Amino acid sequence: MTKPLLMGIVNVTPDSFSDGGKYFDHEKAIAHGLKLIEEGADILDIGGESTRPGADGVSIEEEIRRVVPVVEALSKTGKLISIDTRHAPTMQAAVEAGAGFLNDIFALQSKGSIEVAVKSGAFVCLMHMQGEPGTMQDNPVYTDVVSEVFAFLKTRIGACEKAGISKEKIYADVGIGFGKTLEHNLALLRNLDKFNGLGVKLLLGASRKAFIEKITGVAGDRLGGSVASAIWGASKGVHIMRVHDVAETRQALDVWSALA
Repeated sequence: MTKPLLMGIVNVTPDSFSDGGKYFDHEKAIAHGLKLIEEGADILDIGGESTRPGADGVSIEEEIRRVVPVVEALSKTGKLISIDTRHAPTMQAAVEAGAGFLNDIFALQSKGSIEVAVKSGAFVCLMHMQGEPGTMQDNPVYTDVVSEVFAFLKTRIGACEKAGISKEKIYADVGIGFGKTLEHNLALLRNLDKFNGLGVKLLLGASRKAFIEKITGVAGDRLGGSVASAIWGASKGVHIMRVHDVAETRQALDVWSALA
């Protein structure tokens, strides 16, 4: 089995669900990104708009102000830099600053997004979300969550291919916690290997998500559950793990890889 790459999370926001405000200052965000690289991050994912349940949006101008200096500085490390955004202007600004990966919770459905991806030649991640961040957890309903998420991602992959993005550049993300109940999340995690049938590589973002607390009943620290999710994802063929806790996840995956 191939050991997954680690995508370290850098939230340049005041209100992200786990570390909101800790790295809102540009210098702190850059320092955090450098620390994640030291801990073993292969990719850094820079975000300037919180997409936690119930989050309010920010203007594109503010989002760009938050992320561009951080992308610019961290791209000088030589690591692949990802921009976590659903807005084409932010994608474009980030690409110009050195980003080479577009991580989009809207799966490149926003106006101009696919065009930025095609022109830039960047890697892209297409994520599934039911609804939008402000209301996505109000009452998510599916008849068959696995087949519906699969069908959505297949459609979006097809749209990207039609636009001129090769499958080698595309990653898919089932969207844990984005318009899903605990049972929906568990069904997707249990069936992650089925999504290899999409013909693209998989990215998993389960780090510190609320489903961990719902399973354990323990509020606060979700490190153990996050690492367990990463190991599970690795066993199911996931290629990139998007994580907050890089050092701990790297150690766990090193041991898993040696045993596997």
